[in-house]
Amino acid sequence: MPLLDPTTWQSRPLSGDEHTVTEPATGESLGTVTLAAAEDIATAARTARAAQSEWAKAPHFARAAVLRRAGDLFAAHADELRDWIVRESGSIPGKADFELHVAAQECYEAAALASRPTGQVLPSEAPRLSYTRRVPVGVVGVIAPFNAPLILSIRSVAPALALGNGVVLKPDPRTAVCGGLALAAVFAEAGLPDGLLQVLPGGPEAGRALVADPLVPVISFTGSTAAGRAVGEAAGRHLKRAHLELGGNSALVVLEDADLDAVISTAAWGSFFHQGQICMTTGRHLVHASLYEEYVERLAAKADSLAVGDPHREQVHLGPIIDEAQLAKIRGLVESSTAGGAKLAAGGTHDRLFYRPTVLAGVDDATPAYAEEVFGPVAPVRSFNTLNEAAALASAGPYGLSLGIVTRDTARGLDLAERIPTGIAHINDQTVNDEAVAPFGGTAASGTGARFGGEANLEAFTDIRWTTVRGDVAAYPF
Repeated sequence: MPLLDPTTWQSRPLSGDEHTVTEPATGESLGTVTLAAAEDIATAARTARAAQSEWAKAPHFARAAVLRRAGDLFAAHADELRDWIVRESGSIPGKADFELHVAAQECYEAAALASRPTGQVLPSEAPRLSYTRRVPVGVVGVIAPFNAPLILSIRSVAPALALGNGVVLKPDPRTAVCGGLALAAVFAEAGLPDGLLQVLPGGPEAGRALVADPLVPVISFTGSTAAGRAVGEAAGRHLKRAHLELGGNSALVVLEDADLDAVISTAAWGSFFHQGQICMTTGRHLVHASLYEEYVERLAAKADSLAVGDPHREQVHLGPIIDEAQLAKIRGLVESSTAGGAKLAAGGTHDRLFYRPTVLAGVDDATPAYAEEVFGPVAPVRSFNTLNEAAALASAGPYGLSLGIVTRDTARGLDLAERIPTGIAHINDQTVNDEAVAPFGGTAASGTGARFGGEANLEAFTDIRWTTVRGDVAAYPF
């Protein structure tokens, strides 16, 4: 029996417009969902808050058991869920499998959170027991994007639930099923009590309502920097905590001792994985001048060798861009870059939503596809001569999410990484990496330094309460 039935996948009626779930590779309809209006968000928040009080009282092992079962179910329903991820988000099957693997691991790691120590005993000047305790925040609002829809929803949903919270999840309408309704179905089958997880696909109106709702004290947002600024500003007005994981324009620094035979595949993966629609995508290739010409030539040859097409019906390396608006942005950045003097070494063309992996040489600070986050399969390559120049180039710009450094001298690579402000750094790897046990987040325009993963989730989804206990009533001078 399928996990997801289009006739029943939304458990209650919503008030917004009907939305067609579309396969970007073909334009074919995969089903319809009803979007949430502002009043639906308010109802969902009340329902989640009412269910949360009993869930928070549940023994830690009961919450952990639900999370473990959910992890198992992502594997048990892998064939069906893989198909949805491939068709709805344009992912190749390998990327869909990675999402399913991470989703299961996020659930298992979250299950372990339920039994972590919850506080500390403090020294006190008074004759009393003084201690802190982590308590659930109540209801967590999660706003998730389209590009890695399952991972970027589950990484907040699972730990928030494990720590005793209710959740209102607003997935991007473009991936409403694999980024939202699939989670609702998995957790229902895993035995999560009714009402705790509310999944409401919706647009900006629903997002604004979620951020403003007084019953939702914490917002977990993943998306563009522009949208994140708006979320952060609105959350600040309502005096609520917002964890913002935003965009990036991450650099891969290739030092003069790098082995190009090993580097080119790594570099191509960093820029072209999932059509470049990843916040950690390698958006800037900084290559030592002694390797620059060969690097451009070999990366362009690798780009030309990659197959682009329908990942559901063909064996390809890259699938479609998510929609026409994103395609237009990519095309515009590449065309304005070449008009400004950048050399098109590979790609730069498309057939419908299938954009060829693209390599740009001769870029500088003014090249749009180098200076801005493209969110597409575009690899701008620039040369440097000294480590100081490499550090300055990698540090330039508003973002600070991920960094890759390739060198045979790992100590030298670590030293260079220390000079570049970024939330994530990898030596002898590209910029796109994720593990459920690792803290994840960026600095500056890449986010608020919020961390998802491992123990960082304790900070994200609980509050600290100070409690004291005396044997007798305290005496005061008046």
